[in-house]
Amino acid sequence: MMNTLANHGYLPRDGRNITKENAANALKAALNFDGALASLMFDQAVIVNPEPNATFFTLDHLNQHNVLEHDASMSRSDAFFGNNHVYNETIFNQTRQYWTAPMLNATMLANGKLARQIESRAFNPNYTFTKSTEEFSIGEVCAPIIAFGDVDAGTVNRTLVEYLFENERLPFELGWTTRGEPVDLQRILAVSETIRSATNLLTPAEPASSTKAESPHGAGRRDVHFGFEL
Repeated sequence: MMNTLANHGYLPRDGRNITKENAANALKAALNFDGALASLMFDQAVIVNPEPNATFFTLDHLNQHNVLEHDASMSRSDAFFGNNHVYNETIFNQTRQYWTAPMLNATMLANGKLARQIESRAFNPNYTFTKSTEEFSIGEVCAPIIAFGDVDAGTVNRTLVEYLFENERLPFELGWTTRGEPVDLQRILAVSETIRSATNLLTPAEPASSTKAESPHGAGRRDVHFGFEL
């Protein structure tokens, strides 16, 4: 998203000297993020600058592997395989094959994320994906919903998301406009929880039966997984 904001001129087009002030202004103008959220996002990003007590970062800093940039990206190759900071159509196609309807929901977005992790773990001998990485990854999956979608429903138009990834630009020419209501931390957390829940591969448990299956001896029911008498 930072590359996209720079491409539009919301941030310095050369990708340098991204300060808290200009980051907050960019996120407000482009996506209507409120000041507190924009400030928090800057604080999480400025750690990529290796200088002590840094007050800015650059887009080049963001490419440092295993700080914020990570394996199993939705649209970029793993660092092990080469360039990890430019759009890769082959990688993106792996993600979006799970986007199976014109309106994406949390399950489709989560499926694409999980598939990329499996692909990366299977073929990248240096695959690294920590708890911290998971949080950033979930945030990236949330971003299209936050930017373009229905935050309450957890849905987003697939065409808008594909445009963002393929062009690294906001989809103004498709008729999109910046949302009117400010985006705050609570909205981010709500969407994050929706995506986190969708990455769970377990299905809901069936309601317990009101009638127990009796054993041959009439004492309790049989656990079909283990064959124990309960």
